[in-house]
Amino acid sequence: MRLSVVSVLLASVVYAQTQTPATPTPDPNQTIRVHVNEVVVPVTITDKDGRFVNDLDLKDFRIYDEGKEQKITFFTRERGQPVVTGFLIDLSNANRLQWKTYQEAAQELVLTLMPGDSKKFQGYLISYANEPELQMNTTNDPEKLIDKLRKMKPGGGAALYDAIYMACTSRNLVKGEPIEPRRVIVVVGDGHDNASKHTLDQVIEIAQRNLVTIYGVSTVGFGFSSEGDANLARLTQETGGRVEYPLQGTYKDVSGYLSVPSDEGNFAYKVGTGGYASAIAQGLFKAVANVAGEVTTQYILRYVPEVNEAKPKQFRNITVQVALSNVKVRARKGYYPEEPGTPTSANTSSSPSR
Repeated sequence: MRLSVVSVLLASVVYAQTQTPATPTPDPNQTIRVHVNEVVVPVTITDKDGRFVNDLDLKDFRIYDEGKEQKITFFTRERGQPVVTGFLIDLSNANRLQWKTYQEAAQELVLTLMPGDSKKFQGYLISYANEPELQMNTTNDPEKLIDKLRKMKPGGGAALYDAIYMACTSRNLVKGEPIEPRRVIVVVGDGHDNASKHTLDQVIEIAQRNLVTIYGVSTVGFGFSSEGDANLARLTQETGGRVEYPLQGTYKDVSGYLSVPSDEGNFAYKVGTGGYASAIAQGLFKAVANVAGEVTTQYILRYVPEVNEAKPKQFRNITVQVALSNVKVRARKGYYPEEPGTPTSANTSSSPSR
């Protein structure tokens, strides 16, 4: 089942490299370095009904770094810019009941974000239960990820935080990251964690330092709640993404959905029936379309920070404003600058799978 991508915008903040971004093809010997000299800010603008505002120009934007307005040096609203997407799949016991539907939705997400006819879009696959596992390293071939997804089976705990840490530190990189292509993680799961060695605060910081935007497709069913809801919300908000809750609105148009209690939850569609499976599938695939639309479309602004502090702050706050009322502006909360001349770096030890 394939859906047309619903175009919205991605919000995140990444840094620019001192050199001009190269064509996004893997380089097994390249050390990718990130410097502080330029900040890149992809932004989401939506109206009061959640619809994307797509007719803004450079003159409509203002950017503030620690409260000081910055001069915007680059602006674009080009669609389909290169992206490397990490697909993180929750294989814990919590996902056993509807695993087949989640599995199909994850496959659709891969095919949507990694169109096989373009090398601009690459991805990698990490599953997590008691511990994370890099199922497929960075590649531009979606079928390699699909093949791994088909063979997955849920069972065990949930090491979500360790999976995010792995995504930020233990995969092959693509030349040009994190500017072109950008870095995105999509978590398909309920956000709970009971098996990680790392903490939530630790992985938020490493995602920010590695210029990653995190999105979530929640698998929490209607009538249920998860202690992981807050975790997933914070991961996405701190990095400029957001969470889709495809199963929470499954029954909003069904009258009397609370009239028949059930051990599985208060469902108008009985669990295990065709109607229930269809409603769940529709919600998930709509969420896939929404996330994919944001990831592949965005406004992008750049600026060189004017910092006059004797000792720059470790974490710098960003505010983006537009010359419109009744709109919502979404972007990453800030960034971690590095001292000039001491960039962070990550080596690609081997070429990505092809």
